[in-house]
Amino acid sequence: MPHESKLIALIAVGFVLALAFGFLAARVRLPPLVGYLVAGIAIGPFTPGFVADSDLASELAEIGVILLMFGVGLHFSIATLLRVRNIALPGAVAQITVATAIGAGLSRWWGWDLSAGLVFGLALSVASTVVLLRALEQRNELGTEQGHIAVGWLIVEDLVTVLALVFLPALAAGGGSDARALLTELGMTSLKVAVFVALMLVGGRRIVPWILHQVTRAGSRELFTLAVLAIALGIAYGSAHLFDVSFALGAFFAGVVLAETELSHQAAENSLPLQDAFAVMFFVSVGMLFDPSVVIERPLELLGVLFVIVVGKSVAAFAIVLAFGYPVRTALTISASLAQIGEFSFILAALGVGLGLLPQEGRDLILAGALLSITFNPFAFGMIAPMTRWLDRHPRVTALLERRNRRLPPAPAGAQAVGLRNHAVIVGYGRVGSVVGHALEAQGLRFAVVETHQRIVEELREQQRVAIQGDASAAGVLDLAAIEHARLLVIASPDGFQARRILELARERNPRIAIVVRTHSSSELAYLIGQGVDRAVMGELELALEMTDYALRSLGVSEERSKMVTQWLRTQEISRPK
Repeated sequence: MPHESKLIALIAVGFVLALAFGFLAARVRLPPLVGYLVAGIAIGPFTPGFVADSDLASELAEIGVILLMFGVGLHFSIATLLRVRNIALPGAVAQITVATAIGAGLSRWWGWDLSAGLVFGLALSVASTVVLLRALEQRNELGTEQGHIAVGWLIVEDLVTVLALVFLPALAAGGGSDARALLTELGMTSLKVAVFVALMLVGGRRIVPWILHQVTRAGSRELFTLAVLAIALGIAYGSAHLFDVSFALGAFFAGVVLAETELSHQAAENSLPLQDAFAVMFFVSVGMLFDPSVVIERPLELLGVLFVIVVGKSVAAFAIVLAFGYPVRTALTISASLAQIGEFSFILAALGVGLGLLPQEGRDLILAGALLSITFNPFAFGMIAPMTRWLDRHPRVTALLERRNRRLPPAPAGAQAVGLRNHAVIVGYGRVGSVVGHALEAQGLRFAVVETHQRIVEELREQQRVAIQGDASAAGVLDLAAIEHARLLVIASPDGFQARRILELARERNPRIAIVVRTHSSSELAYLIGQGVDRAVMGELELALEMTDYALRSLGVSEERSKMVTQWLRTQEISRPK
């Protein structure tokens, strides 16, 4: 078959099978990524039938890596990382160290050398950002505190992986030399990286925005998209050839620089289809490298890999989060978030094999571990609710696990001791809860806040407000806010399961309390209304109703009539069959 036909066959068959298996994975509530890997296995050399060209697949995979890393840099959020830096930075570094040590120790037991063990352990220590974001979005936890911590944690893991991609070639080059040669190689690599980063942060931050603004003036969408891709691929290629750093690092910093421009959102939107397409080919090419026989020939080794991913990482993260004084539910969420590996593990494994640091069976075990851990990850998240309910029934176990931070400012003598009666209790003092609190304060109305975030609690107590640090869904926490004497409960936390549990606890202690709840889905909205909640507010619905009200009144409809229409729409949305 001519070379051109091989390329077309690879892309055509790869995309068709990726669509088919990705769709099947989505239908059974698994990430489509699992289907893409299975598609690669189907056209790989280890399964019968059509076998795609592995050399061409590796070239397309390299483009996929570049665009994946460019996307990571483009969405890199310094603000998110800084918001949770006190837990995400030390927590992620500690968890990576523990998981890498366990993986390296396991591989040494198998007879591998230290360099192979370090690459192997590091590949098992980093979770998939793609899988995590999908899981958090499905559970409406992306905007919660535990969601912010999990995303910040993954950002730190991504940065560690980027550094590993830089220094692994240096370690491979100096691996057979003495310590002085190795240090020299690492020093030269560090110098080249430092020069490249300095040029990108100083020169790139000026040149890249200027180029995009010039292209934007032409008024051509395709030219703008071409400019974004040219910047990503050009910087990645130039960094590799001029500074001898990886394509991945160059693409990552291209995205970071572009993210600081006002055109970053447009750049992300225009480049997303091509990113998605080549990302699919990357996962397909990774699947082609997988030898399914490893599952039969090395079952004990595979169980060891799953132990590191699902148990070792999760237990380490659970202990670390609790050690920082966070609630058990937050620790459980972070643990479930990290109980899988994905795209960065594949990149590290491919680089390790290419440099001769990792044996091919190590790559096969990593791929098998990724497939199984991603498949089982929804079940890990599903265990959070029953484990939380069990802990609610055993408060002594919860008290034993949770270690409150003693650096907190002293709490008020108690909500009841300061005479709180007929007050409001606000659960969650983020962007929504704080607005409610400011409004109540402006009207001279008293309220107590229940919040899990330590910094927010500290600030509220410094302002002499009643603030309780803890998970309001845990037994006894609402009592600290004198829930039995409260007149109103505002559940501003976006966590649906937590809201249901808080609702149950509040009704037990104060059956006549008025309750308003924040929610994100129509089904949850209908459920809460059915449970007797006085008001459930869905952000998207209220936004649509507010815009409808303005549209009707702008077109001459009376204010009274407009309010009747919006109220009717609200009722229709709540009662609509799901």
